[in-house]
Amino acid sequence: MTSAHTHLTQIEDRGLLRFLTCGSVDDGKSTLIGRLLFDSKTILADTLTAIERTSTKRGLTAVDLSLLTDGLQAEREQGITIDVAYRYFSTGTRKYIIADAPGHEQYTRNMVTAASTANVAIILIDARKGVLTQTRRHSYLAKLVGIPHVIVAVNKMDLVDYSQATYDGIVAEYSAFAEQIGLTDVRFIPLSALVGDMIVDRGERLDWYTGPTLIDILEAAPAAHTEKAESFRFPVQYVCRPQASDDPQLHDYRGFMGRVESGEIKVGDSVTVLPNGRTTRVKDVQLYGQSIGKAIHEQSVTLLLEDEIDISRGDMIVNSEEVPVQTKQIEAMMCWLSETPLSPARTYWLRHTTREVKAKVASIAHRVDINSLAKDAATTLAMNDIAQLTLKLAQPIFADNYTESRPTGAFILIDESTNNTVGAGMIVG
Repeated sequence: MTSAHTHLTQIEDRGLLRFLTCGSVDDGKSTLIGRLLFDSKTILADTLTAIERTSTKRGLTAVDLSLLTDGLQAEREQGITIDVAYRYFSTGTRKYIIADAPGHEQYTRNMVTAASTANVAIILIDARKGVLTQTRRHSYLAKLVGIPHVIVAVNKMDLVDYSQATYDGIVAEYSAFAEQIGLTDVRFIPLSALVGDMIVDRGERLDWYTGPTLIDILEAAPAAHTEKAESFRFPVQYVCRPQASDDPQLHDYRGFMGRVESGEIKVGDSVTVLPNGRTTRVKDVQLYGQSIGKAIHEQSVTLLLEDEIDISRGDMIVNSEEVPVQTKQIEAMMCWLSETPLSPARTYWLRHTTREVKAKVASIAHRVDINSLAKDAATTLAMNDIAQLTLKLAQPIFADNYTESRPTGAFILIDESTNNTVGAGMIVG
């Protein structure tokens, strides 16, 4: 009893890992995810029965694991991934959220959306085809949205007789390209998603590769927010003033609700409220009305402050030592998401954390040709275009550089008349 109990308490929780799978059409992304779910024993029996039935209907001898992820009917019929499919699984030491991003160029915006919260990108390469335009495009997008770790999975090794020379050639070619675009942390792994080699089990046929399996790399990958010290950022979502309560203790209650986007906060810490710049201390940190004393990144809590300060939704509470820049002009890389082209004459709403301000495009520095990575001149942007531009704002926002902080370095643009989200941007300066 005791030994089993100690064993249980020793299993460490490595935190949630969000990762993205991307690559070209038909390189086996869906099969890879299916294999991960299947070999890590996280598929429900009824799901397995359903995909076995579909596989037999198609005249296949083995179970088609790719059916686990192609959720939309259109995707199953065309054999392509259109929308971003999210899958969840857990291995006992860690929970995972997989975003399966589409391969086609016309779904660039879907890929950017999927990548924006991921901490690891798995870029699949078909061993027979090597590094394609699509591989380069997805690697560039992974770099653009700030994914810190890239795993290059050379798939379909079973179709090239598990040749080490083929694998080494792909590693050399990709490494040169990664250096060119500034990807620093890249791991390579040969595998066969169809047969299952080097995903969860090592298999027998890749004995020349001595590195870790795919699941080993994922298990060891650092969780988000853990790799560098982060500044405390707390955008206020709601001011809580219980009006109807007869409780005299709640008569003067004034709590500021929101999510800790980065960093941590504890009772007694000195904080500054933006935009008014007033400084005070944290009187209490509460969760569901209970005092918890301290909150960390991604926790939604209520802060009580020692002084009466006028604070409303869209304001931000920050560490007094690490105040972000208040600015009415930003340089950003932006992906245009709308079918209606960008118009520099129009005013848009810019939503940054919980703050909304009016914005206009002052100038477009260049548009990135996502296939050649060349920088072209542009006066407007069409759907899926990515460009560097300058925005002028009606009121200031409290911005960090995207490379320093994803939550406070990102924003979206909203069309005033339709309320549609038309652009997603990353602040570069």
